Amino acid sequence: MTVKDSENPKSGGDLRGEAVRVRFAPSPTGYLHVGGARTALFNWLFARNKRGTLILRIEDTDIERNRPELVEGILDGLRWLGLDWDEGPLYQSQRLPGYAAAAEKLLSTGAAYLCYCPPERYAGGDSADDSAAGKSEIRRIVRCSCREGKPASGDQNPAVRFRVPLGVTTRFEDAVFGPREIQNDEIEDFVLLRSARTAGGTPLPTYQLGAVVDDIDMRITHVIRGADHISNTPKQILLYQAIGATPPIFAHVPLILGPDRTRLSKRHGATSVSSYRDEGFLPEAFRNFLALLGWSSGDDTEMFRTAELIERFSLSGVSRTNAVFDRAKLEWFNQQYLQKLSIDELLPAVQAELEKAGLWRPEWASSQKEWFAHTVDLLRPRTRLLPDFSHWSRAFFTDDFDYDLAAREKFWKDERLPDLLARLTDELAALPNWNHDACDHALRQVAEKAGVKAGLLINATRVAIVGQPVAPPLFDTMVVLGKERVVSRLRRALPAISARSVAS
Repeated sequence: MTVKDSENPKSGGDLRGEAVRVRFAPSPTGYLHVGGARTALFNWLFARNKRGTLILRIEDTDIERNRPELVEGILDGLRWLGLDWDEGPLYQSQRLPGYAAAAEKLLSTGAAYLCYCPPERYAGGDSADDSAAGKSEIRRIVRCSCREGKPASGDQNPAVRFRVPLGVTTRFEDAVFGPREIQNDEIEDFVLLRSARTAGGTPLPTYQLGAVVDDIDMRITHVIRGADHISNTPKQILLYQAIGATPPIFAHVPLILGPDRTRLSKRHGATSVSSYRDEGFLPEAFRNFLALLGWSSGDDTEMFRTAELIERFSLSGVSRTNAVFDRAKLEWFNQQYLQKLSIDELLPAVQAELEKAGLWRPEWASSQKEWFAHTVDLLRPRTRLLPDFSHWSRAFFTDDFDYDLAAREKFWKDERLPDLLARLTDELAALPNWNHDACDHALRQVAEKAGVKAGLLINATRVAIVGQPVAPPLFDTMVVLGKERVVSRLRRALPAISARSVAS
């Protein structure tokens, strides 16, 4: 039994001439995690590259583990990433009759049988399994007597199990990992429909049956999913063949590992996409970073705008090697995007951050938009995440800010500062023109007359007007803040500076 097919880059579809149709099919058993987001991204990029269709399917038939309230969180995560879908969301819980009909068809042809064994004896069928990935030893499968129509007990509500054809090998061509094969004698008679909990109850499909029936009904041409699902593929190919349908092209993408080379998990830090959104990462930077976790364009390019990612993405660029999640690299990407996006692209994200922090003023989007854009442009070279605009840059958007304690102790301890800053304040207040050179000249003139280095006044002034030891160049900062705010902030700081210099 052999299935072989591959991506056809010329037609925009597959070798059967069909338009590309892919699906992202999360289960609402947790939030949208990094691995799931990367799978969704690869499906989205492939669909957009091929001008195909992306279907969003919610696999919600595992009633013991599902948390319906998480569905909206998954959808929000996809929306934040900018991964729009063309059909759906479609819910498996609303499609139960189709799975039952498929199971009945398989029973009628002898491809499946009723199993009366207790549910705890069921093996396989419910989820992805990477525990056996890469293992070469032969699995010894014990077939239950129900396979021969001789159940050990008739008291249990029956499940439906697939009758794996024995003595043959199932082969398929994976678009990433190449040719794969497994002896059918190593595949258990996996469950298709679980036994009903009560007499007359609705039997629920397992992952294997639900995925295959839906992929057939939805005319899926390519199944792009994590490599932890590769052990499910032979079972699903057997199901396609038993149902009489042509399998799609399978492409299994590498796993994402933590820095210690183990499967990415909570012990490595945040794994939920929403956590990175809340931390202040830009969605396009996160997309760019995710795309390079297991895919390469074929050259050393790292920065891709979304349109270029779509244009260059192909399954042939997907690696077989597991990717390592590097938090420092993600932050680097975010810094690059903060610095290189056009200011008009960046302003909405900064506005949203300031709104969240309660700092936003409507006039910054209208009469003072030029000032807002100039300020953001001045600040962004020193930002790493969006909250930097409302945290260390807070003083640029409000007069309600604190002085950094370490900065006060370091830069306000000279006993000459109260007199020097009082003189500087008067000089600045008397300036007829407020610009970079005028502010620079006033400060250096005060320093020169007092016989001190300009740096003493520069550092002390910076802390006085923005509360931080590090900020954009002082005189650029003074111009952005404006004469009135700079002078009033210096006067407000003088009592604290006097107290600090006396204490020193």
